[in-house]
Amino acid sequence: MDLDTVREVVVARDRADLGRIGAGTAVLAGGTWLYSEPQAGVERLVDITGLGWTALSIDDAGLEIAATCTLAELAGGVYPARWSGVALFEQGCSALVASYKIRRMATVGGNVCLALPAGAVLAALVALGGSAQVWGPGGDRRIPLSRFVVGAGRHVLTPGEVVRSIRVPEANLRARTAFRKIALSSLGRSGAVVMGRHDSDGSCHLTLSAATTRPVVLSFPELPGMSELSATIAGLDPALWFDDPHGAPDWRRHVTGLLAAEVVAELDGGRL
Repeated sequence: MDLDTVREVVVARDRADLGRIGAGTAVLAGGTWLYSEPQAGVERLVDITGLGWTALSIDDAGLEIAATCTLAELAGGVYPARWSGVALFEQGCSALVASYKIRRMATVGGNVCLALPAGAVLAALVALGGSAQVWGPGGDRRIPLSRFVVGAGRHVLTPGEVVRSIRVPEANLRARTAFRKIALSSLGRSGAVVMGRHDSDGSCHLTLSAATTRPVVLSFPELPGMSELSATIAGLDPALWFDDPHGAPDWRRHVTGLLAAEVVAELDGGRL
């Protein structure tokens, strides 16, 4: 879609160029959402792909994913064999039902910053305990992704701040994971997604998304029993359950419980 309100496009070459982000300015990376609908009030684009950030960086501490890393690069990356948790990257990308073209253009930073309930790449990074490195006019800060999104389409970034990268700890990437998704139609937007992580210390972390207005992490010291799991999900704030044409809140709550039980069973080696 043509953005006929845009009067200027700036290709950022260094961090100083990001200081020009303000009212009426949008950050451009893949642009798959930005160009999908009218952007009234956007008069200027700052293209961050010119900063030349390395898409994926592996070190002893884990994985750093540039905000400009595409979904195709994330899902198709070459990772250490011991990192079984990276399976969530492809599963998260697949949950978006994105075309090959979209995967090649859409970015990890875009999926995170859109903060949409159906943002399954965001959910995968939350499930793996990722944190965002944020550049801003007042200095840098690191934000756990589990606290990055505060509601549907709403996050904690302040004006002028830009997500530079996502860091995922090495220990979490070695954890056992499981994934479940449901939608009202085979090619429809996700109605509920549950991702589980079973750490080496025995703890279990379940990330609920698509069904909720933001990713919700349920942490247990060990794999929960079905009664404990059901009670925990039933006790969530009713306002967390998302309501749109892709699923009513009561249906989303119900199927999330079923998917969570399947995830825990898989993490436990198939025992129900």
